[in-house]
Amino acid sequence: MADRRKLAAGNWKMHGVGADLAEVDALAAAVPEPGCEVLLCPPATLIARMAARVAGTAIEVGGQDCHPATAGAHTGDVSAPMLAEAGASHVILGHSERRTDHAETDAGVRVKAEAAMAAGLRAIVCLGETLGEREAGETLSVVGRQLAGSVPSGATAAALVVAYEPVWAIGTGKVPTMDQIAEVHDFLRAELIARFGAEGDGVRLLYGGSVKPSNADEIFAVSNVDGALVGGASLKAADFGAIVTALERAA
Repeated sequence: MADRRKLAAGNWKMHGVGADLAEVDALAAAVPEPGCEVLLCPPATLIARMAARVAGTAIEVGGQDCHPATAGAHTGDVSAPMLAEAGASHVILGHSERRTDHAETDAGVRVKAEAAMAAGLRAIVCLGETLGEREAGETLSVVGRQLAGSVPSGATAAALVVAYEPVWAIGTGKVPTMDQIAEVHDFLRAELIARFGAEGDGVRLLYGGSVKPSNADEIFAVSNVDGALVGGASLKAADFGAIVTALERAA
């Protein structure tokens, strides 16, 4: 098995103004030398300020989306080179909220991932089934299709992270059983190895969907879970710091 460094990634979604950067200071103080990689993805308006704030700490900063073009007449969009210039090292792509709210397709996510990688960013590609798809027994076919369509050919372990986030668990407090998480993560690992060989074994797989301090230890003990993509619990240093500590224990 590849030596995959654990990753705790926080997605602030459409939350956060300048005053909330105090939480980043508190997190840096709580985990000054984390035994895992720590990433926060704030709104685009905070990326540069957060990057300046965490300079000299172990915390990295990422974006929540990027346009596939490097520049152009795309009002309201942000390109991957812009994110990199602002201080981002990663970008979340294909989150279910964007797939739903903005009708993003697997093909659209793939070209964004290609743009992100070309700009030197690590692409965190999100996958996940709806409750209806889960109840219909379609989970593996859905995430398999999303993986095949959303991840670019030639992706490497250094440039790609895959996050499994069952849509029905995001922000709901509902969490799959540990066996259900293991089934999907083991399936994704096998699919990545089949497509990319040793590089596929090195790609980190994150679980996301109502991860919190009270369930983090149990989730991080699951096969092929290399960390978490955390939503609401990443907004507060106390909660996210506890999740980071749980991931350190699993490392």
